[in-house]
Amino acid sequence: MLFLVVLFLFKNTSLFKNTISFVRGNQENGLTTYETITLRDLVNKDTDGDGVLDWEESLYGLDSTKKETAPGISDSAALEKLKIQQLQSGESLLNEEAGQGEESLTQTEKFSRELFATVAATSQGGTLDQATIDQLVASLAGKMENPVVRKVFLASDINIVRDDSAQAMKNYLDTVNKIEAKYPIKGNVSNVLEKFVADENNVNISALAELDLVIKPLQNGMNEALKMKVPQSLASLHLDSLNGLERVIENLNDIKLFDTDPILALGAISQYDKNATSLESSALKLMNVVIQKLKN
Repeated sequence: MLFLVVLFLFKNTSLFKNTISFVRGNQENGLTTYETITLRDLVNKDTDGDGVLDWEESLYGLDSTKKETAPGISDSAALEKLKIQQLQSGESLLNEEAGQGEESLTQTEKFSRELFATVAATSQGGTLDQATIDQLVASLAGKMENPVVRKVFLASDINIVRDDSAQAMKNYLDTVNKIEAKYPIKGNVSNVLEKFVADENNVNISALAELDLVIKPLQNGMNEALKMKVPQSLASLHLDSLNGLERVIENLNDIKLFDTDPILALGAISQYDKNATSLESSALKLMNVVIQKLKN
């Protein structure tokens, strides 16, 4: 269901802002819109003009850019044959995917399954009415805007010491500075994503490998921050920074999965700016408290 990736929605400027705008939706006549593009256009898209919608061609293994995936056989005829075979065998793509187990499915596969199930339940002809489209829009936006939190660090995960002396604060600050010096970040997320979105119609998947220049030092730094000694009065702020860092690392790792799970990746892109800003705020608050304690 890669048509749902909506590559052409991304511009080289204000990438995060535009993505968030798309995910949250701008309501216009009851439809979620992005500039002049609507999700109704995407769901009802028929690239090759053969009367078979892109989502259905993708679902049944047909080429949405060709009227005849197999030379001499129209995709519409091939689709009807596939549907008959499916009914005769008593199997459906929905059941086949469900057999994989919920946890083994990507977010994109889950949405594809939901799309197929919704269409199958509401229309035997495979068309979508406005109510169905609105339901799918809300589902997709919800998946992107409300990701599952996978890891939350607790006080038991860090090395808290009962020492709030000036020396303990100095040691804490020195350790933080050493970690930052040891694992410098050499990449830039915004630059990588600009390379990734080559133009309005294409993406450069290989550019996402450069995110490792950010992910690896962040991950290494976080691992050491989990083991360092933390004065008791800083524990809560230290945890806030670690959890903020975890959200950012998760976002960046998810963005790298664009080729295999575009919905997960798009959700991560939409969340990254907010999470990066939150992390910066938590880290600044922590450092300000440390500096203030050193002055007292």
